[in-house]
Amino acid sequence: MRGTIVTLAAAGLGLAATGSALAQAPSTPREQVEALKASIQANQQALREYEWVETTIVRMKGEEKSRFQDQCYYGMDGSLEKVRLTAPPEEKRRRGLRGRIAEHKREELTEYMKEAVALVKKYVPPDPDRIQAAKDAGRISFQPLPGPGKQVKLTIADYLVPGDSFALTVDFASSRPLNGKVSSVMGSGDPVTLTVDFDLFPDGVTFYPKDVVLDAEAENVQVEVQNGGYRRMAP
Repeated sequence: MRGTIVTLAAAGLGLAATGSALAQAPSTPREQVEALKASIQANQQALREYEWVETTIVRMKGEEKSRFQDQCYYGMDGSLEKVRLTAPPEEKRRRGLRGRIAEHKREELTEYMKEAVALVKKYVPPDPDRIQAAKDAGRISFQPLPGPGKQVKLTIADYLVPGDSFALTVDFASSRPLNGKVSSVMGSGDPVTLTVDFDLFPDGVTFYPKDVVLDAEAENVQVEVQNGGYRRMAP
């Protein structure tokens, strides 16, 4: 049986809540959003004590075109720093007209891939400020999910750009995201989908985006970002 969808009112008042699934929830949608924001903020603060390896894989028509790794950590000012560990191999260049055409296509593809990778970073991790703005504007809907636990599908409309959507499956018992799906567009207007799966540290509290995949079907391009090898940085 599908859960009842609940929309968060723009002013945060008069929240409509129907269906027994939501009635059994420990808090109101407004409180759930606040708890999720606080969880994300605390988690991002906790991750600043760690360094990890980020692997980025770019495929075109199912064929791997690029793979590189970065050592990631947060600097003293809170900005994300990256040190390149591996670089994609250089491709052999052709001579003559065919070579120039191939080079031009390669440059176009490289720019497209860079844009795709940059788009991934705009959605992951979720931004508490954008969640707050969506809550204030009444652009968040809730759908309690069937099964054990207190999982809810939280969908944010116009999260980053008009017309996009960011759906998060959230465990509100712990106020942490489990997975997410984004429908958005590239700067060129090409539609893209993005999926993200979150995982937990052994402490059972700290979470991180383990695997993020962006599909741009118009160009048959897929960008996958894997995060792993987390370890606490030396003081």
